[in-house]
Amino acid sequence: MAGILLFSNNKWKTGIVCLLLLFAGLSFGVDISETNNKDAFNFVHLGTFFLFYIFLTIELVRQVWSAKHVGKNVILGLISGYISLGLIGFFICMTIEMAAPGSFVGLEGASNGDAKADEMIYYSYITLMTIGYGEIAPVTSIARKAAVLIGLMGQIYLVVLTAIIVGKYIQGSALNKD
Repeated sequence: MAGILLFSNNKWKTGIVCLLLLFAGLSFGVDISETNNKDAFNFVHLGTFFLFYIFLTIELVRQVWSAKHVGKNVILGLISGYISLGLIGFFICMTIEMAAPGSFVGLEGASNGDAKADEMIYYSYITLMTIGYGEIAPVTSIARKAAVLIGLMGQIYLVVLTAIIVGKYIQGSALNKD
């Protein structure tokens, strides 16, 4: 629903978000039903959310980047964009683990899908923030590349976008003093 509100001033973008939400709802309905091909629907479900969060993050970054004045909404948008980047990283890692099980070492205790998802979201944010405790590690080439991508996304976001917002805030503060 937040995505619909974020894009409410653009009918084309609102339509895409509604279509993605509909697709996610349909794939969720099939996922909880008794079907033989749940893996395919899990990929569709994951892919739909992945596209939604990419679309949402791009729009958040665009709106924060183009903001003329820094206020509460811009700061909340900046925070939301960073959280969305972590979710995008989660979807990347989860897709890799679903397509090639065993791509990450340290998930042995996560036997069911929910526990594995919890571990992957944790791994995504720890990697995004470049903390990297090491209890979960990428072991395949694609998983390692994903870890590098997630770490770079986090650093570029923090360095570039946050610096721009801080610069706009300082500039706005200086204009208000004059």
